[in-house]
This record gives sequence, C-alpha cells and structure tokens, in this order.
Amino acid sequence: MNTTHNKRMRIFFTGVGGQGTLTATTLLARTALDAGLDVVAGEVHGMAQRGGVVESVMLLGGWRSPKLDLMEADVLLGFEPLETLRALPYLQPGGSVFSSSDMLPPLSVSLGKAPYPLMEHIEEMTRQVAGQYHFIPCRDLGAKAGSVQSGNTVLLSAVCASGLLPFGVDALKAAITKHLPHRLQEVNLKALELGSAFLAGR
Repeated sequence: MNTTHNKRMRIFFTGVGGQGTLTATTLLARTALDAGLDVVAGEVHGMAQRGGVVESVMLLGGWRSPKLDLMEADVLLGFEPLETLRALPYLQPGGSVFSSSDMLPPLSVSLGKAPYPLMEHIEEMTRQVAGQYHFIPCRDLGAKAGSVQSGNTVLLSAVCASGLLPFGVDALKAAITKHLPHRLQEVNLKALELGSAFLAGR
C-alpha cells in the first residue's frame, strides 16, 4: 500500500476577499480528486466584500465533513501574511506553513481597527509553532508570470513541490490544463514553474 498516497491530511487556507482563496482551494481539491484521493473541501468563513477574511479547508484521506478545529491543520496555506499569523492557532505543533510574504492589508487594518505587525514578528511567531515554514513573494512572482492573481498558483505550486502532499507539481499542472479556462492556463503554468523553482532554491 502506498501510505503517502492514502494518508489523512488537513489543510487550512486563509486570505482576504478578492485574492481568489476559494478558487485556489477548489483547484487544489480538483488536483487531489484527479489523483484519485478522497477529498472533502469547504468554506469555513467568507466575506463577500473585498478585504474581508476568507477561510477554507481541504481534508484528504476519508474525512466525513469539512470541519477543522484549533491545532488540527497539518498544513497552513496563507495568501496574506497577517491572515497567516491570525490562523496559526489552527496549525498543529510542528505543522507546515506556506505563506505569501506580500502584504495586502485586510479590511480591519484599512479601517484603522487593527495594526499591521512587522514581517519579522509574523515570521518569528510562525517559527515558534511550525516544523517548517516558507514565506514566498507570491504576488511579485505572479506579476512576473503575467498576472498578480496567479500568485495563488505560485503558493499552490510550492506546497506541491514540497513533497508533503500525496501528489506533486505534475498533478497540479495537469489540473490547471484540465480545469482552468484556456485563456488563464499559460500565465498559471508559468506561475507554477516560478513557485516550484522558488522552493527548490530555498
């Protein structure tokens, strides 16, 4: 039996409205489904307006519902660093964090209701909890690929390239080709290359 392919895993996604966090969750879930895995995915918390907090989960390996409690996530995918910091309580001790390092202040910060911490503080707090963590300039790399929005694919590519998931970058590449509109494929495939190359260069 391929234990890596069948292992149970819980992934927590967090970002802000307008980033495409739920679209990224759907793409990774479709990648897992195409790889023959049991997948449960769903939105935990979402704000329709741009700048609101968006959270979702993806569970691999035979879970019954998209439910995830504090200190249960094996992997945390953060599309915005402050939201990564806020979501750290969901990560199990020694779990893995993949986060964008590009700040996109959420609504609470924009309205002056909350301060934005220094990246050094975010990284230090992450280091105290995570077994491994990677902060990646997703928006910058997305722009280099041809679209800032493809920064989400940069992040997905990095986690796929890490070897933590029961599928790799090739599976994500196949899912992009299969599930994204043709007009979006080229830029996202380039973003995929940039994300995996960034992780390989760490």
